Amino acid sequence: MVSGAINEILKAVELILSKLLSEVNSENDNDAEPKSKVRLVVPNGSCGRIIGKGGATIRSFIEDSQAGIKISPQDNNYFGINDRLVTLTGTLDEQMHAVDLIVSKLSEDSHYSQSINSPMSYPGVSSSGYHGAPSLLPSGNPSDYITNGPGVKFENSKEERSNSLTIGVLDGHVGFVVGRGGRNIMEISQTSGARVKISDRGDYISGTSERKVTITGSQRAIHTAESMILKKVAYATEKAIEVE
Repeated sequence: MVSGAINEILKAVELILSKLLSEVNSENDNDAEPKSKVRLVVPNGSCGRIIGKGGATIRSFIEDSQAGIKISPQDNNYFGINDRLVTLTGTLDEQMHAVDLIVSKLSEDSHYSQSINSPMSYPGVSSSGYHGAPSLLPSGNPSDYITNGPGVKFENSKEERSNSLTIGVLDGHVGFVVGRGGRNIMEISQTSGARVKISDRGDYISGTSERKVTITGSQRAIHTAESMILKKVAYATEKAIEVE
């Protein structure tokens, strides 16, 4: 999560992307400034601000930043919720210029502020009175990218290694992840290509009442499975609030 005043958000994003790109450069031994792809998750209702009348705003953003900017179609729903993907292609400076333009435009939209503070909002939300940066997501084919941080991938020719990630899920929410007869967890594994293992009852993350959910596979598979699991958890949380 990145939140704060717009200039603080932009500085934080620049530091993060700069660090990730420097790590990629050290792996590639390439002196040329690399072009990479970064995806932002933006509420569908706020995309009109970025596009503008007849596409005028997005064209001006492309001209000003020199970055490639593409917005996914409305029916291309990545998370299964009402968000769209904004893909930025270019050097770090070009991407940061584009992020500056996009975040500044989104900050003018009251719908965006409401969306990022809703219970079903995506990572990158902000507390009341602060702006939230759109979430960063991976872009491209799994074999063409290497992950250097949560939710961000940059171009790399090296083959992606198998990895594992452990997240915590409240004991009372595990049933929503597993589903009747294991239907949900089977669907998550089949859709993502990752292996998902949930710890036994009583086997919690130290100091919590959360069961261990271990996801194993490629970084893209892990990310997809994690997103599907978090969606189930968000639904469980929403149902619990309704009961209260």
